[in-house]
Amino acid sequence: MEMEKKGKVTKEEALEYHMGHRHGKIEVVATKPCFTQRELSLAYSPGVSYPCLEIENDPEKVFDYTAKGNLVAVISNGTAVLGLGNIGAAAGKPVMEGKGVLFKRFADVDVFDIEVNSQNPDEVIKAAELIEPTFGGINLEDIKAPDCFYIEETLRERLNIPVFHDDQHGTAIIALAALLNATEIVKKEISKLKVVINGAGASAIAIAKLIISTGINKENVIMCDSKGIIYQGRTEGMNKYKEEFAVDTDKRTLLEAMDGADVFLGLSVKGAVTKEMVKMMNRNPIIMAMANPDPEITPEEVEEVRGDAIMATGRSDYPNQVNNVLGFPFIFRGALDVRATAINEEMKLAAAKALAELARQDVPESVCKAYGLEKIEFGKEYIIPKPFDPRVLTTVAPAVAKTAMETGVARVEIKDWDKYKDVLESRLSIAKEFTRQIINKARFNPKKIVMAEGNYEKILRASQKIAEEGFATPVILGDEAEIKELANINNINLEDCEIVDPAKSDKLDEYAEQLFNQRQRKGMTKVEAKRRLIRITNYYGSMMVLNGEADCMLTGFSRSYPESVKPFLETVPLQKDYNVPSGSYFMVFKENIVLCADTTVNIDPDAEQLAEIALQSTETWKKFDTDAKIAMLSFTNFGSVRIPRTKKVSDAMKMVKEKHPELIIDGDMQADTATYPPISQDAFPFSAIQGDANTLVFPNLEAGNIAYKLLYRLGGGTAIGPILQGFCKSVHVLQRGSDVNEIVNMAAIAVVDAHYKEQYKNEICK
Repeated sequence: MEMEKKGKVTKEEALEYHMGHRHGKIEVVATKPCFTQRELSLAYSPGVSYPCLEIENDPEKVFDYTAKGNLVAVISNGTAVLGLGNIGAAAGKPVMEGKGVLFKRFADVDVFDIEVNSQNPDEVIKAAELIEPTFGGINLEDIKAPDCFYIEETLRERLNIPVFHDDQHGTAIIALAALLNATEIVKKEISKLKVVINGAGASAIAIAKLIISTGINKENVIMCDSKGIIYQGRTEGMNKYKEEFAVDTDKRTLLEAMDGADVFLGLSVKGAVTKEMVKMMNRNPIIMAMANPDPEITPEEVEEVRGDAIMATGRSDYPNQVNNVLGFPFIFRGALDVRATAINEEMKLAAAKALAELARQDVPESVCKAYGLEKIEFGKEYIIPKPFDPRVLTTVAPAVAKTAMETGVARVEIKDWDKYKDVLESRLSIAKEFTRQIINKARFNPKKIVMAEGNYEKILRASQKIAEEGFATPVILGDEAEIKELANINNINLEDCEIVDPAKSDKLDEYAEQLFNQRQRKGMTKVEAKRRLIRITNYYGSMMVLNGEADCMLTGFSRSYPESVKPFLETVPLQKDYNVPSGSYFMVFKENIVLCADTTVNIDPDAEQLAEIALQSTETWKKFDTDAKIAMLSFTNFGSVRIPRTKKVSDAMKMVKEKHPELIIDGDMQADTATYPPISQDAFPFSAIQGDANTLVFPNLEAGNIAYKLLYRLGGGTAIGPILQGFCKSVHVLQRGSDVNEIVNMAAIAVVDAHYKEQYKNEICK
């Protein structure tokens, strides 16, 4: 069984993590500026009185003028903290802060953790009731059974916001998703499953209720606690919640219950299950040993006696981790987004089914990398999605929100679900929102795109995804038999793609003649032209684009940047106003996007070339319906040092202004002057750029390449590119070894670029 990579956490490391830098794991961050007297007046008195009065007149406006709609209270009294037991409210606070971190990290839900210093359930209820106006939802956490049942039931009746006890329902939802998929794999009917649940606390009872609601026969569910099977007539250690699951049976022990069982669900203690018990189970048993930190039985122990078992645990160092983080952030996200008054059973089922369905889909390469694995595929060792799979947010939250609307607990309606998914992606990353906007724009004018390196799995996977997204028809270059074999081995569907083998193409001789005519006075013979078209697919792809057989092209996955660009430089004409091409990157940050140019082509451009790079960058922004604000960068500010290398920057700026006075451009200027308003506004009020540049033109390749890589690695930016600028056709180069999503994003950029160049062909082409 493949183990997943995980470093052991030491006590010292954990304590340092929680104490270091700022104590704890959370802080409050203002979402509005408050740097001036006017902003202070807006944030507090007198400006704050206006939203107060609006809310007084219409209480629903609290969702418009405050953070209530995105704020959840994580409430605990510390009576059942993780595996630590009743350690008290204060000692449980690190866990509740951690819960807040997970809410924010996975679904952009804000959290205040509330530790109630009382073991009286009525006092916990009262505390929650009193703070209801503050929150859009309440997540109950680490409260002992049976108090947790009483508290949740009471609050659900009294409050008009969602109340969710994650220890119960979170575990149940993830376990059900895993069970649905495991049942599918072993080909057993869910209605006929014989299930043993070991444990009778909050999680166990919630799981029992949820799986029974999906069709499992209640009489086939045997629940055990520390005193054995919960059977009809038993009095010892019973309560009304356990009584609901008492069965009519002569069996009394866990060992007896396991005989012939199809499913074991463990929510108890380490070592509760023996190898002998596993041997007694039915064929293809499903075993979820979810005790933490150590399961009821380990996967290694199960494997010693059963080769046909599907195994899940609560641990991250084994496959199939039943992890609550797959549930609560996304369930609350969906509930908050429709202002739900409750999280009902139908919403929980919808979340479980959405998770189950997601696990059956292809897993993105980025997720595999996050877990140190080459490939993750639906099967015995992958029955539930991974927590760091970003698709969980856009899968579970919409499922929950839709169900809330269908069941009548939603106060607002979502009408455009595609737009809602875009909004969800943008909550975690403006880069995802930006790339989704590019893909949506590309869909309006689908094109034919050449994928020059068809002998690589990632290129084929990206081609499949491009076709599925519907913004382009991929034309894959290479040996057709090899491409189809590679696709078949990796379960890649190329039905909506074209495959072209240059060596067998009826266009080969025509293209060879063209290439020879272009390069005959640069040392190329007819024989060499034909050889290059066959052996170097970049040349064949370039000729396809030149001749209108395709609209755009991507290459560079397996070759160096210079190797990849060379065929374009030799075959594809530049736009009529340019003498050099350039390369740029969109750098996407949490609050803004900047275009960095030139980062990949011109080593030491002169003033005229810098001016061309600036104009090409303006065109790039225009393709995405945005006006450029161009800062010509140097180590000086507006001639503070006058030497040739700074003069060329200011000269370039003047050249651009002379040709295009309508453009917003200035320089020479330092990078912080271009991007930090207080500097430009105070020191250089005359500048056309007041710290709000969205285009940074670097004085040479050293500066541009170093800067964008530092922004990517240390500045937290997401790099989208490289985007080739200045060619008359849409030809682009990937970063070597790009992942599938990066290839798809670049393909969308190429399609948008192709549409622009087609639209303005007469203006820009020679």
